[in-house]
Amino acid sequence: MPTITAIVSDFGGVLTTPLLDALMAFQERSGVPVEALGTALARIAEREGAHPLFELECGRITEAAFMEAQSVELSAMLGREVQMLDFREHFFEHMHPNAQMIDYMRELRDRGYRMAICTNNIREWEPLWRAKLPVDEIFDVVVDSAFVGTRKPEARIYEITLERLGVPAGQALLVDDVELNCTAARELGLAAVWFRDNAGAIAEIEQLLSS
Repeated sequence: MPTITAIVSDFGGVLTTPLLDALMAFQERSGVPVEALGTALARIAEREGAHPLFELECGRITEAAFMEAQSVELSAMLGREVQMLDFREHFFEHMHPNAQMIDYMRELRDRGYRMAICTNNIREWEPLWRAKLPVDEIFDVVVDSAFVGTRKPEARIYEITLERLGVPAGQALLVDDVELNCTAARELGLAAVWFRDNAGAIAEIEQLLSS
């Protein structure tokens, strides 16, 4: 097995608290069930032939257009007016840094590994998510789906990350909280750790680094 020289971390759900926590906080405040958010997206995707979240995360539609479409769809589904324009501020209010993983990523950098973030994200959210952690202190490369026009688990976003790191797939390790993203990375030749909790992920990463 080639020696791993680069670590590629997801942002939300790895370097932060679980995204579901923020979604549940929005559900509590708004009364809009988390399941309804997914159903609304699926209905829009079926009607328009493209999944609106994927389009948003690839920078092909704006946050404002996405939230307006969600507001209209949810209002029709729930039989009352639903306003999603303030979703962003409530989401980030309940998303917190995962201090242990951030410290561990800093340690990996100090040990000489090349470091990258590869995130499915929203163009308008970049200043907010970057403010959650010391991105430039730890990471050599940041690949944000909204700026490169491709998202995980598509192969191209991993290829871009590897190109910017300057390493072949066999020398990189992805840490991600979505199993499908890990599977896609492995298919390209990267090692991958499916993040579920800090202790388990760190132990698995260390095992792969030492093998």
